[in-house]
Amino acid sequence: MNPDNFNMSEQELNAQRRRRVENFKLNIDESEYEDDNLVKSEDEPSNLNSYSGQDVKKQMARESKQVLKQKKKEEKKALKAKNKYNRRTFRFIWIISVLIVGAMAAVYMITGMNDLLAVNRTDSSTVKIEIPENPTVDDVTKVLVDNKVIGEPSYFKLFVNVTKSADDFTQGTYEIRRNMDYEAIINFLSSNNNRTDTVSVTITEGESVLEIANTLEKNGALGDRDEFLSLCNSEKFDSDFDFIKAETNADKRYYKLEGYLYPDTYEFYRNENAESVIYKFLNNYETKINEKQTVDGYSKKTTVLKMVEESDTKYSLDQVMTIASIIQAEAADKEDMYYISSILHNRLTADSSLGVSSLGLDSTKFPKMTEAPTRADMIHMTGRDFLTVLSAIPVWMR
Repeated sequence: MNPDNFNMSEQELNAQRRRRVENFKLNIDESEYEDDNLVKSEDEPSNLNSYSGQDVKKQMARESKQVLKQKKKEEKKALKAKNKYNRRTFRFIWIISVLIVGAMAAVYMITGMNDLLAVNRTDSSTVKIEIPENPTVDDVTKVLVDNKVIGEPSYFKLFVNVTKSADDFTQGTYEIRRNMDYEAIINFLSSNNNRTDTVSVTITEGESVLEIANTLEKNGALGDRDEFLSLCNSEKFDSDFDFIKAETNADKRYYKLEGYLYPDTYEFYRNENAESVIYKFLNNYETKINEKQTVDGYSKKTTVLKMVEESDTKYSLDQVMTIASIIQAEAADKEDMYYISSILHNRLTADSSLGVSSLGLDSTKFPKMTEAPTRADMIHMTGRDFLTVLSAIPVWMR
């Protein structure tokens, strides 16, 4: 320490230090420390002193911001490039997927349409198929595929559902061609007229509704016996047949359709619907009573309805047919019919209030509860008293 400093005041010493600091300079020969890997910045100051710290900090802050900004810019640019690449990749995959799905859909549509229109099914041979009871679309499709009637099951199901034909199929045996289009197949399997599983059943005169139901069931012609009996006692057919609607004592009859299931030989489909079976009986009855035939005592052919209308009887067709049924049940032959008719007519005319139960006829005896009642039994059970028309007897004889 300089001895003169002892003679200086503290204030003078501080002033002296300040002057030295202000006059302090650091000179560095850059040529001696030159490095090939270092490049001097044009903006870098050649001389540094203790009062240049704020400027350096500001400059470093600016440079840091610029570096950060540049880094963010580069990251953003890289992210943008990556997103662009991803979009291109996604677009490419999406286009490829659309092309694949479109190609598959096109193949499906083309093969489906060809099968729908039977373009590739040129085999015109017939095959026997069995459609089960209460068939579903899957049931019918399986039968058709197994028998090579169709080639595209999924397209057939789609067509059936679109056309709302799922409930149109009927059970039975069919002989169908292998080259039919979908619409023709559906129409073919929806009609009982195309079924080949038929059975011939003969209903004899005098059979009751119960006996007829048993006969049909025994021959495999009736799908549901209970439904058949229920329909025979219902008003289902009143609107279609005037002779049924005209009944005045339906609530007293054992079965409403007793006597209207016309005895004849019929062709039924196996396990046929009960309603369809009854319609066959009633249509045949209606045909018979309106059918012209030769009758003794008439110069021209006439019908049962016309004979009843032209007679003097005040009884209905149902009453006339009932008494005619009794005559047929009692008579052994044609001549006997006239004889029995005359006796029965005279007895009823003498006291019709007694009804047929007091006539002493075998056909009007009350049946045992374990036996199926006949039409004549129905007459006794309902206590009806009818007159007969002799001219109607030959119709029931035939």
